[in-house]
Amino acid sequence: MKTFLLIIFSLLALQIAAQKKKARVPSYFGLRVSPIFPTEFIGAKSLSLSEDSDQAIRMNTTITQKIGYSFGCNVRAGLTKFISLETGINFNQRSFNVTMDLPDSSISASNDISFVSYDVPINALFYIKLAENWFINASLGVAVTFAPSDIGILTSPKKKHIFRHAGLVDKKVGAELNANLGFEFRTRKDGIFYIGGSARVPFKPLFEFYMQYNYTSSAVQQIIHAPIDGSYISLDFKYFFPNIKNKGVQFQDGPIEQ
Repeated sequence: MKTFLLIIFSLLALQIAAQKKKARVPSYFGLRVSPIFPTEFIGAKSLSLSEDSDQAIRMNTTITQKIGYSFGCNVRAGLTKFISLETGINFNQRSFNVTMDLPDSSISASNDISFVSYDVPINALFYIKLAENWFINASLGVAVTFAPSDIGILTSPKKKHIFRHAGLVDKKVGAELNANLGFEFRTRKDGIFYIGGSARVPFKPLFEFYMQYNYTSSAVQQIIHAPIDGSYISLDFKYFFPNIKNKGVQFQDGPIEQ
């Protein structure tokens, strides 16, 4: 959290410094919130695993990505009138439902698990003016991601059957393809209001998913695993603060009076 806040204040300082230079193309600082939706169009929404143990026990498990959420802040640095560089920092929580069963024993259970990550997107942003205050924009870039920890849950139906599920991160730092398309309404006094959509596709699996089954009164144990994709689309809501010039009395360069 300290690192998250430090980056936010650094981005604010960067935006303020850009404004002090009185560049002809303005820069903006804003906030973003997005619900996350899994989809089969750009990745696997659900993954089912099945395996027979040496003790002739069949195990099934399915992990399905659910709706999650993301929020953060953005800095938009103007390069030209219709091209900008956009970056920031975001908190992301992907949610999954995990089901498990032993078909021959009529044992089944369900549980939820969440995967948290942070990212810093770096996008090239292009505008097309539709009306006096309306713009459509599209951007493409890469998001550098950080996954701070592994995840895991334990489920014990009927107290004797133990299912352990874990998501193990291979490397904490990764990258995702980031594409965006949206509309924005610009005002001088009230800022910029944006609504659009994004698609995120990791360049490598989000984590390796493991399922282990144990039966407490015997030596039955089995492990199955597979990689989880983690791609999603999102609905993005952004607000960029207006650039307000200070009209008050400013300090002038000169000697310090005693």
